[in-house]
Amino acid sequence: MSEETINLTLKVWRQKDASSKGHFQTYKADNISVEMSFLELIDVVNEDLLRNGDDPIAFDHDCREGICGMCSLVINGIPHGKDQAITTCQLHMRRFSNGETIVIEPWRASAFPVIKDLATDRSAFDRIIEAGGYVSISAGNPQDANSLPISKENSDKAFDAAACIGCGACVASCKNASAMLFVSAKVSQLALLPQGEPERNRRALKMVQQMDSEGFGNCTNLKECEAACPKEISVENIARLNREYLRASLVSTVE
Repeated sequence: MSEETINLTLKVWRQKDASSKGHFQTYKADNISVEMSFLELIDVVNEDLLRNGDDPIAFDHDCREGICGMCSLVINGIPHGKDQAITTCQLHMRRFSNGETIVIEPWRASAFPVIKDLATDRSAFDRIIEAGGYVSISAGNPQDANSLPISKENSDKAFDAAACIGCGACVASCKNASAMLFVSAKVSQLALLPQGEPERNRRALKMVQQMDSEGFGNCTNLKECEAACPKEISVENIARLNREYLRASLVSTVE
């Protein structure tokens, strides 16, 4: 039995560099296997471009297993595409129809400037994490660490928050380009555990301060970030971040 294929029209954002004005370029992608991933589709288009002596489409990718968060694409207006709880590399062409037109864009946020085509600079997230500092407490050997009293509820919440892969879909989906879901996940995963207690207040203050300085917008609780998140990080973490920040601000004032 022959493999099912589809023909597609792609409208892809092309931008030479950060200082150039971008535009949409239309490409035909014929005989695309429905078993391909979305990134493999772009690979095929790029192979055709290279054969014709044209510049291939620049896009971010690495693990292609939904782990690293590099595959940052807005597909038909939705970060990572129309399927929930997956990254772009996990989206397969069987989810599209023969003859469909697909619009592919980079993340849209002033804090994520376009480097080229679909690739953006998301180092703002790295600087936010760096501002949070490190965990100074010594947990000891494995036996000592396991003896620390941590409730099942808190350990589960910390584990869920730690699942954030920092892809930036939350920012791309938010009308204000807010990074609150990302920051709240990074603050929560340590605030819920005794290992994160020594730097708890400093971490909340510094990470929020860095987030604001990077130019991210404010949260308006529309929950688009939660809907777009490939790891389904809950907006409950944003409420926790607000509490952590308020607590840290009060403690800092007293001190």
